[in-house]
Amino acid sequence: METSRINDPRRPSSTPAAGCDVVTVPARQGLEAVDILRRGTGDAVGPVLHDDGGDTLGFLVPPGTAAAWDVPGSTCTETDGRGLVLDLAPEPPVAGSDWLLPPGEADLATDPAVLREALGEAARMIKAADSCR
Repeated sequence: METSRINDPRRPSSTPAAGCDVVTVPARQGLEAVDILRRGTGDAVGPVLHDDGGDTLGFLVPPGTAAAWDVPGSTCTETDGRGLVLDLAPEPPVAGSDWLLPPGEADLATDPAVLREALGEAARMIKAADSCR
């Protein structure tokens, strides 16, 4: 399956809140992906959650992403507007989590095509680093 690149996943602040989906990945891969996304030119990373145990990261992505998400080692949960909205309050929307990149310091959502590329690059970097041990 392929997903098309979303040119601008952000909405003007006057637009009503819309649901978002959450891509969950292992923390190590997610942290690498955050670094990759933040170093990119023009491709911003949206809000990112981490669990209290530090085992996973959750990237907020536009609604509908879950329908076409097929990246091995990750899951995409469709919220269907239940509890997670793109103009989030400062409090984390998921119990037992906290913000790595809170709303207001990040774009409203991460482009799923850009996230897919960053997760792939992160996985390759981790594999290469682990093979050097």
